[in-house]
Amino acid sequence: MKKYTSINKISDNKFLNLFHMHALTDAGRPFDYFFVSRRKEERLKLYTKDIEAEGVVIYPICKEEPDKIIMIRQYRYPLDDYLYELPAGLIDAGETPSEAAVREMKEETGMDFEVYEAGNAAYRRPFFMGAGFTDESCNAVFGFASGAISRDEMEDTENIQVLIVDKQEAKRILAEEKVSIRAAYLLMHFIHADNNNAFAFLE
Repeated sequence: MKKYTSINKISDNKFLNLFHMHALTDAGRPFDYFFVSRRKEERLKLYTKDIEAEGVVIYPICKEEPDKIIMIRQYRYPLDDYLYELPAGLIDAGETPSEAAVREMKEETGMDFEVYEAGNAAYRRPFFMGAGFTDESCNAVFGFASGAISRDEMEDTENIQVLIVDKQEAKRILAEEKVSIRAAYLLMHFIHADNNNAFAFLE
């Protein structure tokens, strides 16, 4: 049984839009359901059934000090507060997730990023973000960060502090700070990772 009768786009923004779904319960009772998407109306995933990612989250281990990871502390308007996160961003048209990760890493931190391509490809496939309110999915891109931290390429709409975090500080952040769910789960891997084989958990 189809679970909706129609969908209407009710905002017109560049990066994210709100949709009103005329949904149906299992018993056929109609109700209103709202969700957001980064896609154009005709490309919503409930139509296409694909899982192609709109964005990436970056897992950047310091190349010279593999017991450290690059994080960001970013002001988030819906919280009116700072959130501990990993570098991340949207995939531009024509980009691969790896290319997007290299670009976003440079834009958000000023650092270079070398993508780690080995390991089980299943761990780098797109996964959904929060299917109760969006059809957005995301790729995790793993690799090594190097170079100097810089704000030169940061957008003026982004208030970002770049952090070099060791495992003890990662434990403190998880215990005490506001943290994005993507960063939280990946930090759990980082804390237990082998410094001599930083990506062994991807095998």
